[in-house]
Amino acid sequence: MDILSAATMLFLIMDPLGNLPIVLSILKHLDPKRRRKVLIRELFFALGILMLFLFAGKSIMNFLHVQPETLSISGGIILFIIAIKMIFPSAGSITGLAAGEEPFIVPMAIPMIAGPSVLAALLLLSSQHPDKLVELSGAVLLAWGMTFIILMFYNFFHRILGERGLKAVERLMGLLLIMISTQMFLDGVKSYIG
Repeated sequence: MDILSAATMLFLIMDPLGNLPIVLSILKHLDPKRRRKVLIRELFFALGILMLFLFAGKSIMNFLHVQPETLSISGGIILFIIAIKMIFPSAGSITGLAAGEEPFIVPMAIPMIAGPSVLAALLLLSSQHPDKLVELSGAVLLAWGMTFIILMFYNFFHRILGERGLKAVERLMGLLLIMISTQMFLDGVKSYIG
């Protein structure tokens, strides 16, 4: 997997456009200057977690005695479920914050940006390509950078796309993610059987 395709997959899983309405609702009570500081802090926490899982992925898998095929199959299933939820969202979203509370790591850094599906994908990528960790870290930085830009300019994207546009883009990302997750699942089954 090359840098661009890995970055695209990670970006689709992070789903910053789909998370925009949630980010807006979490940060709306904060002062605009404080809002930016909190968002930058949460984005950097997420980047640290993503890099940790990328570089410690092989060790984590060895410790848990998980084979790459198992991770590929389970990761494909998880991504498929996430993609289905992107296409057919359920009403209401629970952020886990009390009214007026400032987010700290949860729910913005984890699970919104560095969610279980992104971490599973990183574990899978690091175990499948242990010799390409530098390229994969470039892919993580690229996907994170695009997420950073979208979330930092959330007002612009929200104004341009509107609520309906954001939903349409999220559903399109969900369709692409279904294809990626199905391929991941099939690759895992093929490796296990073969």
